[in-house]
Amino acid sequence: MTTRASAYEHIRRRALERVEADKLDPALDAPGVAAAVAAVVEEYQAEAHQGASGRRTLRDPGEMARRVVRSITGYGPLTDLFARAEIEEIFIEGDRVTYIDGDGRLQSLSTPTTPEETEQVVSRLLAATDRHLDTSSPIVQARVLDDSARLTAVIPPVADQISATIRRYALRRETLPFLVERGSLSPQAAGFLWAVMQAATSVLVSGPPGAGKTSLLAAMLDSSPPSHCVRCVEEVRELHVALSPHSSYYEARPPGLDGRGEISLRALVKLVLAMRPDRIVVGEVRGAEAFELTRASNAGCGFCCTVHANSARDALNAVVNAALMAGENVTEHVVRKVFASTLDFVVHLDRDAITLAGETLRRQVMEVLAVSPSLTDDFTTEPIFVREALGKPLVWTGQLPAESVTARIEAALGHRMSLRAVCDGTVSPL
Repeated sequence: MTTRASAYEHIRRRALERVEADKLDPALDAPGVAAAVAAVVEEYQAEAHQGASGRRTLRDPGEMARRVVRSITGYGPLTDLFARAEIEEIFIEGDRVTYIDGDGRLQSLSTPTTPEETEQVVSRLLAATDRHLDTSSPIVQARVLDDSARLTAVIPPVADQISATIRRYALRRETLPFLVERGSLSPQAAGFLWAVMQAATSVLVSGPPGAGKTSLLAAMLDSSPPSHCVRCVEEVRELHVALSPHSSYYEARPPGLDGRGEISLRALVKLVLAMRPDRIVVGEVRGAEAFELTRASNAGCGFCCTVHANSARDALNAVVNAALMAGENVTEHVVRKVFASTLDFVVHLDRDAITLAGETLRRQVMEVLAVSPSLTDDFTTEPIFVREALGKPLVWTGQLPAESVTARIEAALGHRMSLRAVCDGTVSPL
């Protein structure tokens, strides 16, 4: 006797065979697909009533038909999840589907599915892109769902089974005041970051996955002066900020089926260095592209980038290690010295652990460090804003960046306000 799930997969497989035999296009002929599925369901019911081995009569044939049609013409059991704007991330592990809701809670999809069906969903998502997923290219990242989400997928032999994460982009416009409302920033820290973005400063945004690094980076970019030329490069585009007319976005490209045509993130950073940027933005620094950022100081521009790290100090080490991956004939001492003179600030975020049942997930800025030139092999930092723990207030330490950096920022502000007045809340630029 078959289970309900295996009956579904049997009917779905036979329906797909009939759709293919009838040369139906699921995207253009939904009524034809529905008719083919209804015929297959009716055949299955007849076989079950006749006592066919392994057949069990369906309790609700209409519901089974609707489910199979949705699988063939849409995204199967994930269709409803894609339609829910509050869903942040969806995880696929074979036939298991879980997701993070708007409150940061991890939920399980109640509708049963199969590895074949989830792999079909991933294939359908990729059909609208120039990326592919097969044994010759078992790892893929792509923008999907009309550029509203990022898909990362892995199949055997790299993974035991289909393994994918679909990260939905926030449809809201990320701004510094919005992050203040969400409790991620204090008004004073938001004002400070706004002031920082008015000058050609260099900022590293760090934190664990899902801490809100991209959201904070987007809010900071949103506060950039309209006169700034900003060049954004990403592996897979996630930033969607309205920039000045002479700014632009660039996306890396993986190699084609013939192994050629790759455009790496490092190549894009080298490209935009020659395009007179006021600021270069790298969505996520993970490798050799970090080395090209050491040239930013020679180009006279600032930069912003994100990096995975457990603290602001760890982020500095992470970006140095990433730069060393370029394999250039430079020592760690030289790279550290260049970043110590180039980087101005590190903003670190953290988040609550994701649980099956809990309160709204908090994503908060934990510290803002100023980086000062150092005579030693290590970075010299000064905390400007600090939060003792998640849920605690983000407070100003009373310190300011180095005099040269403070003067550069205040000059960009036109001396309309002092950085100290922004930090202590006497003046709010937002």
